Amino acid sequence: MKPYLRWIAYYGSCFEPAVVDRARKRDPAPASTSPYGDFDTMFGVVAEALRKGPYLLGDRLFAADLLWGGALDWMLKFKLVPELPEVKGYVARVCGRPAFARIAAKDAELAAAHEAAAAAEARAS
Repeated sequence: MKPYLRWIAYYGSCFEPAVVDRARKRDPAPASTSPYGDFDTMFGVVAEALRKGPYLLGDRLFAADLLWGGALDWMLKFKLVPELPEVKGYVARVCGRPAFARIAAKDAELAAAHEAAAAAEARAS
């Protein structure tokens, strides 16, 4: 259970801040106050884990993989993380699962409904 929790915590405390800092072209905080050090070091940890794959915790898919797979898919689309073979392969494995596709379709359906409601509200005012 510890590795699972470590990956969940690493996502929010290291990965996201590092990606945001890099995307905004901010210098990393001093090492003594930064949870992630620098982007390359942080992402090296992720890439190394994905090389061992097929999933973060080995041969089985866990909820942490859904978090990471979806996030890395999005980050790749916006060119926010390196397009390494291990990252692209991992994203393909996670996002290619039938349940993930069903969730993505439902998400698109909800987004379309939200946009339609917002457009209707804008026309009414």
